[in-house]
Amino acid sequence: MRPDLRFVFAHPAHALAFGFGSGLAPRAPGTVGTLLGLPLFLLIAASAPDLANRLVLVLAAFLLGIWACARTGRALGVADHGGIVWDEIVAFALVLLFTPAGWAWTAAAFALFRLFDILKPWPIRLADRRLKNGFGVMFDDLLAAAYAIAALKGLQWLV
Repeated sequence: MRPDLRFVFAHPAHALAFGFGSGLAPRAPGTVGTLLGLPLFLLIAASAPDLANRLVLVLAAFLLGIWACARTGRALGVADHGGIVWDEIVAFALVLLFTPAGWAWTAAAFALFRLFDILKPWPIRLADRRLKNGFGVMFDDLLAAAYAIAALKGLQWLV
């Protein structure tokens, strides 16, 4: 099945999993979806006064993503369809929680997250291969976020 806007907006889980349509991008839907992590981060930052509360909101988005991605994957017959981008959105929002202020840092965070999400170094590739359903879809991007955060902290220390 090739999803379209009708499919995306037929169910709230599909709308969320497809990043409100951004996952329908004809090229690099994961990259397009990652860009939506910035508005999610801004919404979280405006809604929660401190890091602990912001992490709770990211966790809630992660848990919601497990449900949305699982339901959407079942409807498509593909557990991790390329158009499912909520995993990138949430993971990049998490990276931004640990990113220093400034556009250069935000751009570096974006590039590092995409690099680790695409290359899938160990154990990301292992998780991607072995874990399925909604949790698997969400978890490998969480690992890519951890790599990106570690790299950002290393860069921050060097600078």
